Amino acid sequence: MKTIGLISDTHGYLDESVFKHFEKCDEIWHAGDFGQDVAGPLSAFKPLRGVFGNIDDAVIRQEFPEQNRFNCEAVDVWMTHIGGYPGKYSSYVKPDIYTKPPKLFITGHSHILKVMYDEKLKLLHINPGAAGKHGWHKVRTLIRFCITDENIHNLEVIELSGR
Repeated sequence: MKTIGLISDTHGYLDESVFKHFEKCDEIWHAGDFGQDVAGPLSAFKPLRGVFGNIDDAVIRQEFPEQNRFNCEAVDVWMTHIGGYPGKYSSYVKPDIYTKPPKLFITGHSHILKVMYDEKLKLLHINPGAAGKHGWHKVRTLIRFCITDENIHNLEVIELSGR
């Protein structure tokens, strides 16, 4: 079993409470738009996987790919910053998501917390919302969940203090 802390759209702001909320996590996954001075502290704290977002600079783009497809336990995971969601996938992910869908599809970008099951493709879509202070969202959010073998479970939405 692995416990995952999922975060996105920090835009250079890393709330200290993230470390408390992710203390028992095995890995942290960042779905893009890190901004400056976020990746370093997160990767020093826990193993970090991520993708770059549209606001990320060349340093982040060298460290993280635009799309990250990997296995966690027995779950095929696909993470990208701008990917859309069930029924409204982005044009650049459509060819692959319909021919080889993952079991877990993670995106960021919209600043909208969203957990949806795509019945057609049999995949779980998660967007953790935004954890930073930049953007139009009113509540900053994180997600914590577990993966055991092929199962995604114990999903928790964590609301951070106001923007």
